[in-house]
Amino acid sequence: MTDSSDEKIKSVVASIADPHTGATLGDGKSIGEVSVTPSGVELTVSLGYPASGWHDELRGLVRSAVAGAGHSGEVQVTIETKVVAHEVQKGVTPIKGVKNIIAVASGKGGVGKSTVSSNLALALAAEGAAAGILDADIYGPSQPRMLGISGRPQSSDGKTLEPMISYQLQAMSIGFLIDDDTPMIWRGPMVTQALEQLLNDTQWRDLDYLVIDLPPGTGDTQLTLAQKVPVSGAAIVTTPQDIALLDARKALKMFEKVEIPVLGVIENMSTHVCSKCGHEEAIFGTGGGERMASEYGVDILGGIPLDIRIREDADGGRPTVVADPDGAVAANYRVIARQVAGRLAARKRNYSEVFPSIVVQNT
Repeated sequence: MTDSSDEKIKSVVASIADPHTGATLGDGKSIGEVSVTPSGVELTVSLGYPASGWHDELRGLVRSAVAGAGHSGEVQVTIETKVVAHEVQKGVTPIKGVKNIIAVASGKGGVGKSTVSSNLALALAAEGAAAGILDADIYGPSQPRMLGISGRPQSSDGKTLEPMISYQLQAMSIGFLIDDDTPMIWRGPMVTQALEQLLNDTQWRDLDYLVIDLPPGTGDTQLTLAQKVPVSGAAIVTTPQDIALLDARKALKMFEKVEIPVLGVIENMSTHVCSKCGHEEAIFGTGGGERMASEYGVDILGGIPLDIRIREDADGGRPTVVADPDGAVAANYRVIARQVAGRLAARKRNYSEVFPSIVVQNT
């Protein structure tokens, strides 16, 4: 073969930019087997993150690249997904059954962080991942209502809890263990202990990603997360106005100080969509998330509109990603999920689960 050789095909496909990792397919070592014959090309692309909503577009990009290299035959593209564990803080013990933990944080309340968290976890699942969510807000748990879950978690051994299941999402929250109107009148140490128990005593089952919905602020819960929970990366939720951005910056700086990588910024309520006429207006201002991302050298992961349906869906126990899976808002969340997972996939792998532990014994 001349222009249609395996190496020629590999080279042109490797130059395709992956918008979710910020690198090319070649840089991400995503090109697998390539087989070139006079009648066609067969090749495999291996992605380190779930992206089923992008597969068709990716196949089109590959076919265009192959055609541009002078091959006119049929192009068969197989896309594989291989999610691995990524680096976390040093000296922190991995959680059994969880490959990657993604913390979703905000500096202040009222920016829609919990709604973003539930939809992000569901979007990761929709893209093809095994996903779960931990509601880390001990004082004000909201995930049971948002995910439409009632009842108490079961225990098979009297020591650990089985996660609750909603829309194929594994979930755990203090809200599953108390009545809706029971106030948590606890001091800081009790809260941090409860968070550790919810995380470590839940029988998570082979999760690619566990999303942790953090309470607002930079207090005890966030410190526990930084010191004792193996976090692969964090996403910061903000709204465009200056007062929210001030607090979001604090959350971002907190993660930087404890050496947890910030994967990017999600701008919630970026524009208001009128439910009557569909008119879009930036009532909270524009460009705040982009300015913050640019200032701190992180990525803007996407924007979510202020849409009454998002609130209605969450209050009704069916977040928008499942309530309207083919709608524009669900598509936004799925793009953000791919951005989060793709940015994480571009980071260093954690090899602790690959190599066996070495135990020295006197015999």
